[in-house]
Amino acid sequence: MKLIVGLGNPGKQFDHTRHNIGFDSIDELAKQFDVSLNKQKYNGLYGEAIIDGEKVFLLKPLTYMNLSGECVRPFMDFFKIDIHDLVILYDDLDIPPGKIRLRQKGSAGGHNGIKSLIHHLGTQEFNRVRIGVGRPINAEPIVKYVLNRASSDEQIHLNDAVKKTAKAMESWLSKPFIEVMNVFNR
Repeated sequence: MKLIVGLGNPGKQFDHTRHNIGFDSIDELAKQFDVSLNKQKYNGLYGEAIIDGEKVFLLKPLTYMNLSGECVRPFMDFFKIDIHDLVILYDDLDIPPGKIRLRQKGSAGGHNGIKSLIHHLGTQEFNRVRIGVGRPINAEPIVKYVLNRASSDEQIHLNDAVKKTAKAMESWLSKPFIEVMNVFNR
């Protein structure tokens, strides 16, 4: 069993903002895998599919970003999903728009959704895809920047990152995460 979690905030006002690129990536995977995100459990919206003989869950925590661990931990416990079969997809300010970076462990780096996951999972050692949204180029506060939508030019790069993320996750379903890292971190 595998679990792919996209981080974001619920509500129309947050749709397609930089901070919700994890949700956008789950939506892209759901489209590619023909999965309906129509089930709810532990304050999360999810869908499941059998892909190459393995059950795969796609999950969007509806707890708001800063409380993501409150959804993910009980979900993993209920379905008995091993930490090595988990990947978290989320926005990263330190990566340029359009780029992704895969890691097997690391600190939260100031990301409150990852802080919540580290707290609830009891470890920093879980697979993740950091999806670049870049930093504001003017004096715009970070919170405002991530909760706003990108310009149309920037959105092209963010859409590319979502597609790369989906390809990486598709690859992970048949290969070890470390091999996927070696391909997509170039």
